Amino acid sequence: QVQLVESGGGSVQSGGSLRLACVVSGLRWTYYQYCMGWFRQAPGKERGGVATIRTDGRTNYAESVKGRFTVSRDNDKKMLYLEMNSLKPEDTAMYYCAAHWNGGGGLLEKDFDNWGQGTQVTVSL
Repeated sequence: QVQLVESGGGSVQSGGSLRLACVVSGLRWTYYQYCMGWFRQAPGKERGGVATIRTDGRTNYAESVKGRFTVSRDNDKKMLYLEMNSLKPEDTAMYYCAAHWNGGGGLLEKDFDNWGQGTQVTVSL
């Protein structure tokens, strides 16, 4: 059974930082063969891509988070991370971890087929 479990969400003030983590288990193939991604969904909005990291370590970011967020992975521990700095109220959303075998690193939700339940991030003024 595939499981992606996010943690690290919470409430912070504008300008603050959070580090999200996702632990993965039960994937059909070896973890390092998966492109991993972070997505988010704000109330009343569609879920959209935040950052992805491919099997070769290449990263891709949404324009709105470039320079503030950093995605990383630990293949030995089957972990995915998202370091979020200089947080803004518009970053408030439910954040999801996702996996796609041998994915190309795009930020499209439709390309990912394994999902976590999400962790809430709330940024106040």
